[in-house]
Amino acid sequence: MENEHSYRVLAWWTSGQTGLAKSDSAPGAIHFAAPPQFGGLEGRWTPEDLLMTALASCFTTTFHTIAGYSKFEYTDLAVEAEGTVTKTENGYCFSEIIIRPSLTISGEESRGRAIGLLHKAKTLCLVSRALAVTPKFEAKIEMSKHSRQLKDGGLHIH
Repeated sequence: MENEHSYRVLAWWTSGQTGLAKSDSAPGAIHFAAPPQFGGLEGRWTPEDLLMTALASCFTTTFHTIAGYSKFEYTDLAVEAEGTVTKTENGYCFSEIIIRPSLTISGEESRGRAIGLLHKAKTLCLVSRALAVTPKFEAKIEMSKHSRQLKDGGLHIH
């Protein structure tokens, strides 16, 4: 297995109040909008939903992998991720994030091992760990073709 992996997502505003996000690793795009509380549309994924989805799905896949390596059998795992956004002096931010795994096992004798593996998954979940990383910021500004034509004198507006 390689020591480094890259994942890339491109998001763009399509029109009005919606945008699209597309991943190099998935064939379909996701329509998103701001949450309705911030003037967005109902019925669309929001960045906040997608962050909670990333946490819950990462925890789920991490646990599944750890359980496989540990030869630990379980019947079912459902993971809820809930985030609370609060207004502060510096704007809105997540003030609390809770991950609630609900694991179904076949017998009481596996309870201690199950708790240990759930905690291990929490520790190893890449998305949880990424929340502590400050993203690098590399902005790029481009001029539209229409703006260049105006600047170059190639287009006259009367």
